[in-house]
Amino acid sequence: MDPTFRQLEYVVAISEHGSFGRAAEHCFVTQPALSAQIAQLEKILGVQLFERGRKVRPTAAGEVLIGQARKILGDVRELRETARGQGEPLVGRVRLGVIPTVSPYLLPTILPELRQRFPRLRLALREAMTRDLVAALHAGELDLLLLALDVEMGPVEECEVLEDPFLLVVPPGHPLEGKAALRQEDLEGSRVLLLADGHCLRAHAIEACHLRPNKDADDFSASSLSTLMRLVEGGMGVTLLPEMSVSSEAHSDLGLRVQRFAHPEPKRRIGMVWRRNCARKREYKLLAGAMRKLLQNPGRGAAPETVKAAGSNGAPL
Repeated sequence: MDPTFRQLEYVVAISEHGSFGRAAEHCFVTQPALSAQIAQLEKILGVQLFERGRKVRPTAAGEVLIGQARKILGDVRELRETARGQGEPLVGRVRLGVIPTVSPYLLPTILPELRQRFPRLRLALREAMTRDLVAALHAGELDLLLLALDVEMGPVEECEVLEDPFLLVVPPGHPLEGKAALRQEDLEGSRVLLLADGHCLRAHAIEACHLRPNKDADDFSASSLSTLMRLVEGGMGVTLLPEMSVSSEAHSDLGLRVQRFAHPEPKRRIGMVWRRNCARKREYKLLAGAMRKLLQNPGRGAAPETVKAAGSNGAPL
């Protein structure tokens, strides 16, 4: 006998919920029925998949087989969605992963427009850091990613949708306030506050602005852009914000000054990423192209209007 699709679903559900009872509720079956199916699957495969106890844990063999089960389930779902989209593109469910330094600034703007253009598309969203999203993509748990490019992601294809310049945020009275033709080397000697390790925005900012590690600045690293703004407001240092976030994060009541760099501006590239061998790549290219057009059109779906007063004069927002 071969494992059934339903048995694989039960295995993954137990792994995710850590309990036969909660997995049974999630799968809308009784716990005895689910337990019987798992016992049968273990007999078919000839290995024990779970250690039973107060908390159910996968065995070493179970960890490997659960990973394969996730991939099989993902491939089957992708097959189903691909078949649905043969007559009309972007129909059905697409699981989209987005990094937290993009999702709150772009999604509220572009999702309503995408719904109008693709009314039968259902986007299921997950927000997480880059490394977790990439792992989920290759595990078949996500179909598509929207994140900052230029990081190692394995066998993927990508499509850039937006260039997002970095702007400098300083407190009033800072020596860099109002500096004309601001350049990256002007940051030498300043305490540049960044997000904590693990956030790709940190790595992109360091590379784009040629920053050197600063132990004092690391003492004030943060997990969100909002926290960085409060640290700058308190005079702890300066920071770099991606342009798409400025109007939301550096708002006028903080009294901060936002300044552009001279050309060429340091920036990050935002794009969509999918598995290189996925069956729906044609549709994902279409979606990425539609998103790019929305963001390039200032009248519809453009990125939030950032700093009308964010020039080199350093006027408050």
